[in-house]
Amino acid sequence: MNKETAVMDETNVDTANTEVATFGTGCFWCTEAVFESLNGVKKVVSGYAGGQNPNPTYKEVCTGNTGHAECAQITYDPKVISYADLLEAFFRSHDPTSLNRQGNDVGTQYRSVIYYYNDEQKNFAETAKAELDKSGAYAKPIVTEITKAPTFYPAEDYHQNYFAKNPDQGYCAFVIAPKLDKFKKVFKDKLKAGI
Repeated sequence: MNKETAVMDETNVDTANTEVATFGTGCFWCTEAVFESLNGVKKVVSGYAGGQNPNPTYKEVCTGNTGHAECAQITYDPKVISYADLLEAFFRSHDPTSLNRQGNDVGTQYRSVIYYYNDEQKNFAETAKAELDKSGAYAKPIVTEITKAPTFYPAEDYHQNYFAKNPDQGYCAFVIAPKLDKFKKVFKDKLKAGI
């Protein structure tokens, strides 16, 4: 495995002086791969949030009946990467104007969502969304949900670091890899060394 697809080792991550952000941009494999590439991101966990079922399974969430969104919880060092930078990565790594869908992934579990943990994150998210809408950056209105962070449920182990562990799997090779390549070109000054 090369550095570009190196598995993020989260077992010895120093999370002192870090903050947490949680985003849903469609499939959590894509969300995880994008945010893991950013310098200052210490840990990314794929999971589920926003629904009514406690401890949901992937199979349950895939039905679209749990209310949960596939999302990623990002632990980051705010001295290295700001929440505003993470929001920029969020908005530029998916289509925030697409309701309950990203590409061929369709259902409420693939909705565009920002879960905020405090008023500062809420204000940043609402301002970023409003400014992007006003700027005309997108032809359609942004439909991203901005909601107080609910309980986050980590996904099953086989979903964690999925792209890094399975770069040749069909979805990874044909959906995630091109998306990640495009993202890296835009965010080249914010990537981890060696990526």
